[in-house]
Amino acid sequence: MPQQQTSSPGQGQRFDWWAAPAAASASTASGRPNPGTRSAVTRPGRTVPTQPAPAVPAVPTVPAAAPTVPTPAPAAVPAAAPAGATDSTEVYRTVQASEAFQDIRRSYRSFVFPVSSAFLAWYLAYVAAQAAAPDLMRTPVAGPFNVAWLLGLLQFASTFLLTWLYARNARTKRDRAALGLRWDTQDQLR
Repeated sequence: MPQQQTSSPGQGQRFDWWAAPAAASASTASGRPNPGTRSAVTRPGRTVPTQPAPAVPAVPTVPAAAPTVPTPAPAAVPAAAPAGATDSTEVYRTVQASEAFQDIRRSYRSFVFPVSSAFLAWYLAYVAAQAAAPDLMRTPVAGPFNVAWLLGLLQFASTFLLTWLYARNARTKRDRAALGLRWDTQDQLR
């Protein structure tokens, strides 16, 4: 079975993959190499990149007799809001003020704030115990595990437990009401 040959760059082809495509197209479009871009010199069996030409700073040509005075930009004119934008803003404000939205928000806050406070207090108690009572934290519990290891692993367990509780709370108390409110809002926007 014949082997498939891979193509290699031939005479005059570019092989330097790191060169910018815009610079490559600019140098090949005119037929002359573009100064300041990398070009490749092809030798039999190998491609060797050449160094870019040193950049020559451009000297701006400004007439000496004509002083440049900046022209003030025209004042920005606020665009008129389309009629639909005012209606959607009013719809969202009405929804936000509705009793259903406030119930969803109250339910969210009544779960998240106490649970976040309890978890933060639990974490800070663990850190404070590490700093204030190192002898207590070194007390062995079972084999190589001490109180510090046990409390540290309980930090992970409590994180997963709180995540599960949050998802269950959202699913049972808020998701249906929020979805209903969303559909009502979408109907009002049509």
